[in-house]
Amino acid sequence: MKTPAEILAKTENGLPQQSWTSKTPTGDKESPKASPLELSVEVKTLVNMIFARFMAIYGHKFKSCFETQDEIRIAKREWALSLEGYTESELVAAIDYCKENSAWMPTISEFLKVLRNLTGDHGLPTAKHAYEEACLNADHASTYQWTHPAIYHAGKATGWFRLRTEDEPDVFPDFRYNYEVICRRIRQGEELSNPVPVALPDKSDNTLFTFIQAWGEEQNLKPEIASKWLFYLTKPKGSQVRARFQKQAQIEANAFGIELPDDYS
Repeated sequence: MKTPAEILAKTENGLPQQSWTSKTPTGDKESPKASPLELSVEVKTLVNMIFARFMAIYGHKFKSCFETQDEIRIAKREWALSLEGYTESELVAAIDYCKENSAWMPTISEFLKVLRNLTGDHGLPTAKHAYEEACLNADHASTYQWTHPAIYHAGKATGWFRLRTEDEPDVFPDFRYNYEVICRRIRQGEELSNPVPVALPDKSDNTLFTFIQAWGEEQNLKPEIASKWLFYLTKPKGSQVRARFQKQAQIEANAFGIELPDDYS
């Protein structure tokens, strides 16, 4: 049995030590499909730590929310699916807010509302969404109309070439760090502007962005789905990372009877 000192031990960011996390698995490890429902190791770890922190904060109230280990496992998976894309620092801030303002463990919808109130101000998207937009438009960064200037400046600080060519596990941590620093500056009142295009973009140019947009319309897909599936086109042709992203996207597209293109022209 854990001692109070072990239970309350925390890292500098306020989360419990990794050695004290629930042993209840986050989701089904036996799922063979690579799909939007597949959970990353990172988000599983974060959800385990969130539950451990809530257990320390709410005590018997937390335990009363779940009758069996299966209920905890199912709940963790649902939380993980809902929190994909949020950074550790954003989650810690939301936990701290709940600790100070809620007598009971929040529901997923309540926790997401806290996250959006804390991190969605100034129109800032999540780090994961910002990263995907930066990768997709890295080849025309100075002419693209960014969702938020923070994405452009984080991409510039990370390096557009890296975003075009490196695997996500290698470059996303650096992008996320740069993005968090810029978001912090914005929340403190600093104003950032979008890049000034050196020339008007040629609308007739068959760029990757216009290709994905047109392809998505032909397939009757939402723009975000088309962008997600064709994300592999942002990677160098013939590279392993491109092949891996394309294979994963094709698995999802197969469910709709859609064949993804190998390239664009």
